[in-house]
Amino acid sequence: MTTTRQDCLARDAADPLRELRDLFDLPEGTIYLDGNSLGVMPRATPQRVAQVVQDEWGRDLIKSWNTAGWIHLPQRVGDKIAQLVGAGPGELVVADSTSVNLFKVLTAALRITDEDAPERNVIVSERSNFPTDLYIAEGLARSQGYELVLVEPDEIAAHLNERLAVLMLTQVNYRTGRVHDMAALTAAAHRAGALVVWDLCHSAGAIPVDLTGADADFAVGCGYKYLNGGPGAPAFVWAHPRHAGRFWQPLSGWMGHAEPFEFTPEYRPATGITRYLCGTPPVISLAALECGVDTLLAAQPLGGLAALRRKSIALTELFIELVESRCQGHGLSLASPRDAGIRGSQVCFAHESGGYAMVQALIARGVIGDFRAPDVLRFGFTPLYTSHADVWDAVEHFVQVLEKEEWREARFNQRAAVT
Repeated sequence: MTTTRQDCLARDAADPLRELRDLFDLPEGTIYLDGNSLGVMPRATPQRVAQVVQDEWGRDLIKSWNTAGWIHLPQRVGDKIAQLVGAGPGELVVADSTSVNLFKVLTAALRITDEDAPERNVIVSERSNFPTDLYIAEGLARSQGYELVLVEPDEIAAHLNERLAVLMLTQVNYRTGRVHDMAALTAAAHRAGALVVWDLCHSAGAIPVDLTGADADFAVGCGYKYLNGGPGAPAFVWAHPRHAGRFWQPLSGWMGHAEPFEFTPEYRPATGITRYLCGTPPVISLAALECGVDTLLAAQPLGGLAALRRKSIALTELFIELVESRCQGHGLSLASPRDAGIRGSQVCFAHESGGYAMVQALIARGVIGDFRAPDVLRFGFTPLYTSHADVWDAVEHFVQVLEKEEWREARFNQRAAVT
């Protein structure tokens, strides 16, 4: 029997994480299912950012690098994110963008491989990996004489061979939500003599991650999705301690220097992960990101990421159940794994021709999801603030969009710059 809205309200009443929703400023009349693209603003963020702008910058000016600890924000926020991804204190820093950080760690990984096994000349990645990862890898491959090989997920094992230098994967696929087994793939790549770079953009803050337990080599991730850091929030970078001090990263800016304020003309890299910093920290953005990370840490007394993951699975299972039972006959097909164990905190449905317009029609009704070309309707479920009733109500709107054929209206078929 199909779950009812009353059932959903009962589940919400019994939800041990329900109080976390109050940490966010959710717009009235909006059902937000796009936290996998941009997280909701925490209630604490405006006041914290105002404090940085008005007091720390406006009143104390440059003194705040010392008095407010601005100079240590990359490490301080990094240590908080480390708790969410299975890294140790002092192993992860916040800096730059995911693309820039990927350039840093992929270059470092290739340098290590070139020194240890110069005959290895292949970078392998998933064909449906997020494009920026592939573009960065393509540029490095072209400039440094490597071959970039793109494969399907079930073909990865066949490419873990004597030619492989680096396996570069995103743990949760942005288009489908499929989760790679980090520990198993890392171990298999290591047995083949290769290194692994992991992109955690769709997993950090959404699913339990254990970089140390998986014996991973390098990882990067963004701050504006499940970490709720705001649009353009800085990203993070991690290197296993066995690698962190081995090479300079290629963007050897002054903040990665061992003593930035010595102002010497020669570069001397800092120890450990600090050398992966580059330019001046974006203080206002870092302050906003810290508020977002704190919302996840607030879940620790309530069961932490394990509890968030259980709720995430419940929400995504409910969404699949309701869409498949109530939206039959409209050409939708599940594009995400049906097995919750290998599905991240998102659900994707494919439609041959109307996916973009369907998403736009839902947005007009206050249900925010997004579209990924060529045919994917993508819905993210952030258990910090998404309720079971939100899921039921979102599907009710979806039913109306389909049955009334609202998505066929011309206004919903006009492509915007961002989808």
